[in-house]
Amino acid sequence: MKKITLASDWLEGCAGCHMSLLDMDERLVELINEGLEITATPITDLKIPAPGTDIGVLEGAVATDHQEEVARLFRERCKILVALGDCAVFGGINTMRNYIPTEELLKRGYITTESTVEGKIPQGPGIGKHLKKCKALNEVVKVDFYIPGCPPSADAIYRVLKDVLEGKTPRLKDELLKYD
Repeated sequence: MKKITLASDWLEGCAGCHMSLLDMDERLVELINEGLEITATPITDLKIPAPGTDIGVLEGAVATDHQEEVARLFRERCKILVALGDCAVFGGINTMRNYIPTEELLKRGYITTESTVEGKIPQGPGIGKHLKKCKALNEVVKVDFYIPGCPPSADAIYRVLKDVLEGKTPRLKDELLKYD
């Protein structure tokens, strides 16, 4: 049985989409038994997809230069790229920041909040620089499949992964696109 490799990461989001991925419960084990190999995730030691990874799954919008680099790396190294959740698909709630100047956002977030004592805006080479605009994933790289939802259901994620494992083109419809 040929292994189908999957790598995932989260960008500008809350990690709720990865919680839905884990909510597949024993179906995740089923997919692994059918040939899915999870090679890199934000919650494992390996975080970067290997060249030739079959499926890349990205959650979250693209808001910093570091996140833009991750999106480009996933597109370059993954045969199929999946936008997981509303932030990756549409930009989500993160795009609300597009209407407020970046300096004002950073000042509010790190200096003037009611709970901040002696706040300062963090800076350094390990901290990404905010882009002028927070973007949906497809505004940065080509996306092959979209799984909307906030977060998307475990059923929708399972269906897409199962279809790919079976060599089918994923198609989400009806209950799998229902928002509660």
